[in-house]
Amino acid sequence: MDSIFHEKQPSGNMDDSGFFSIQVISNALRVWGLELILFNSREYQSLMINPINEKAFICNYKEHWFTIRKLGQQWFNLNSLLTGPELISDTYLALFLAQLQQEGYSIFVIRGNLPECEAEQILAFMRVQQQQRPRLIGEEEAQTSAG
Repeated sequence: MDSIFHEKQPSGNMDDSGFFSIQVISNALRVWGLELILFNSREYQSLMINPINEKAFICNYKEHWFTIRKLGQQWFNLNSLLTGPELISDTYLALFLAQLQQEGYSIFVIRGNLPECEAEQILAFMRVQQQQRPRLIGEEEAQTSAG
């Protein structure tokens, strides 16, 4: 009864900023029948799977998570720090993942059948052509105020 009067203990699974731990994300994905595997783990690397044959990756650096996902036959960087989705070619995907690892990101492969989404259905029949690469949020304002 008196336990309701005690202060809540801080959780190691989420902090005040809303950052979730890998355990929370892994458990949430498990509900959908999805599994996370560390991209550079010996277990995954021994499978010798070309990254373009996967469906999605979750990337983490410090307190920021973002997804790289295949929609239709194309890859997209769905980083919320960008002004919009960034199209990634099949040939650039492996280089992009290697660059992220060099920068200190942890990369996880999402295995299993991803839930259906409208973007997947639309892009199954058409390809996107990106005229202009999205910028980092704040980059636009910095250029506007400097100009």
